[in-house]
Amino acid sequence: MAIVELKDVHKTYPLGKTEVHAVRGVSFEIKKGDFVSIAGPSGSGKSTTLNMIGCIDTASAGNVLINGVDTKLLKDRTITNLRHETLGFIFQSFNLIPVLNVYENIEFPLLLGKGKRGNRKEEKEWIEHLIEEVGLSDRIKNKSNELSGGQRQRVAIARALVTRPEIVLADEPTANLDSKTGEDILNLMKRINREDNTTFIFSTHDATIVEMADHIIRLKDGQVIRNERISR
Repeated sequence: MAIVELKDVHKTYPLGKTEVHAVRGVSFEIKKGDFVSIAGPSGSGKSTTLNMIGCIDTASAGNVLINGVDTKLLKDRTITNLRHETLGFIFQSFNLIPVLNVYENIEFPLLLGKGKRGNRKEEKEWIEHLIEEVGLSDRIKNKSNELSGGQRQRVAIARALVTRPEIVLADEPTANLDSKTGEDILNLMKRINREDNTTFIFSTHDATIVEMADHIIRLKDGQVIRNERISR
């Protein structure tokens, strides 16, 4: 069974007296452990598609399934739990909380689900492990304004992974980074993908991400023009 499946998905936005058709009949499947690039130029519908997979936005028509469950049939509380427990998000603008330090920013998603939190000692060890994995052990007490762009993105990656999600969604994760830092970030995510079988789905026009992907979905004008698995 596919971990993510889109079936004839459309997304239309009202714009004054007209409508903008951002996504037009998109269909594809993503398997667990895939490293996926949803690629295309600006306006192709890739970010909209990613947002619908992440339940940040809803389809105007068609079906978005996560682990075989149609998300449009879920109630708001169930959608919230799905975002918290199954999905991790890495945003282009990092979205760190300025008053919190590295450790606290990564811990924050666990605090949101504090009613279901596990062993505090194990949580602390897991957070510290993630901080070490992303190479920020010497920055653990620093706040976001004391970090470089690459370091902020590493915090964002660790925060996305702290709930142990099955799927990580990344919207243009290298857009604000220099090429060397972007390459390091991608190599880190690829290693996590291989070692933990975490599914990564990128919205991107970065050729480096496309080259690293084992599944490429290319969009143009809101439609799939290429859907290909790559043997590495």
